[in-house]
Amino acid sequence: MISKYILLVILLSALVTWIPRVLPFILVKYKGLPPIVERFLKFLPVSIIFALILSSVTSSQSGHLPNFKWLDLMAVFPTSYVAFKYKNLIATVLFGVVLVALLRYLAGSLGL
Repeated sequence: MISKYILLVILLSALVTWIPRVLPFILVKYKGLPPIVERFLKFLPVSIIFALILSSVTSSQSGHLPNFKWLDLMAVFPTSYVAFKYKNLIATVLFGVVLVALLRYLAGSLGL
């Protein structure tokens, strides 16, 4: 049986987690953002995507330079082309997944 203390800790933890996730949406809805913050936020999605791509095509160990995952890196450029040309997120993701799968299959069958 769950004690009242554990239940209280779970509920307070949920509240503490929920507040910082919901409060910004509430504040922005009623208060708005300063123009300088809005300009900054326009660049945020690009930087997040770049960070995700960079972390997925490299692997690192402490005390060493990052190593590139060459097959994944080779898929980045054609996938980026598809993203910029067609501006369709679903098509870009599907193209990237199929391209990585195809490159890995070819590398495996060639023994690379």
